[in-house]
Amino acid sequence: MMRRLYDWTLSLAQSPQALWALALIAFIESSVFPIPPDILMIPLIIARPREAFKIAGIATVASVAGGMLGYWIGYGAFESIGRPVLEFYGKDAYFDEFAAKYNEWGAWAVLIAGVTPFPYKVITILSGATSLSLPVFMVASVAARALRFFVVAALLWKFGAPIRDFIERRLGLVFAILVILLLGGFYAVKYL
Repeated sequence: MMRRLYDWTLSLAQSPQALWALALIAFIESSVFPIPPDILMIPLIIARPREAFKIAGIATVASVAGGMLGYWIGYGAFESIGRPVLEFYGKDAYFDEFAAKYNEWGAWAVLIAGVTPFPYKVITILSGATSLSLPVFMVASVAARALRFFVVAALLWKFGAPIRDFIERRLGLVFAILVILLLGGFYAVKYL
């Protein structure tokens, strides 16, 4: 089923409504959809390099708006909608333990999930369920999603199709390493 969903998402890049499809996928991916918008965004940018940053902007705005839906699911409908989504992704067992300290580190959690392969939708729902400050959530979401989508757009705009394999296979790992280095740097400054 996941392969068909992936292939369907990829086929949308050929559609005249591809930008609308990207916006829709970026929106719902931030709260419930399992396929990241990069799958559609990458072929779109390769096909339309002059629109690379417009495409990244659409993905960013739609993803942050979808993040707001995820926040609402967590805030207003956690038991009926949010918990089943977390159960689907296998994250429900960690909720109570994680929620206790979440608000202390919530901005970092949103930022990290927004740029790494960790499912952003889990963090959007958790942010609402734990009542993370909405302005903190929004600022961290905009920063994270813009960084993720605009870096991909810039790499594809600059290097084109040859960078596609790297982005699809390794960019999440690179972002994860950068986040670890960033957090390590903050730790070193604070405690050393």
